Amino acid sequence: MPTIPAPTSATVTQPTSSTIANSTGVTSDTLAGNFQTFLTLLTTQLQNQNPLDPLDTNQFTAQLVQFAQVEQQLRSNDQLSTLVSLQQTAQATAALNFVGQTVGVSGATTALSNGSATWNLTVPKPATGTITVTSATGQTVYSGNYTMTAGTSPFVWDGKDNSGQQWPDGNYTITVTAQDASGQLVAIPTEIQATVDSVDMSKTPPTLSIAGQDYTLDKIKRVVRN
Repeated sequence: MPTIPAPTSATVTQPTSSTIANSTGVTSDTLAGNFQTFLTLLTTQLQNQNPLDPLDTNQFTAQLVQFAQVEQQLRSNDQLSTLVSLQQTAQATAALNFVGQTVGVSGATTALSNGSATWNLTVPKPATGTITVTSATGQTVYSGNYTMTAGTSPFVWDGKDNSGQQWPDGNYTITVTAQDASGQLVAIPTEIQATVDSVDMSKTPPTLSIAGQDYTLDKIKRVVRN
């Protein structure tokens, strides 16, 4: 009498969402817009399940919930992308409004124009120190010792070096080295005031060209009426 071989356990590879998506040409955008794809994934899994160890109801329900969560996440990603796009458009519009405006930004390099260059110095406490102005090539063109009071005050350079020679218009950089009464170093932030020449819309976020330097909108400290 022939014997019937005992059933052997078979290993069935369950298809993943990426496998089915690739085979059917379905992208994540389609998954977000058509929940029918999730049902296709479930039925395909049911067709390929191990008949000796089928999915129970709890597993089926749990996977259905997981697929629903995936759809919600994809929809959330789409909405976030829309919000980011709107924010970038708003930033670009705001940047364009600054063209031609005189603004104050954190920085040390500004333009000498018509024999005048202005920086704003924010002194946290009374100090004495040295203010040095260098050219675009790094050459020291002016240096002087000053007593500084606490607060924000402008430093105006007339474009003349220590010998009285007038330097041509261009970009110049200020350096401030100061110390308080006890000899401790005092950090003094500098701010430049110049006109926004142009806006680079190809960058994210857009950058403003000010005195030959690029600045993002968050660097603007103040806007000055022309």
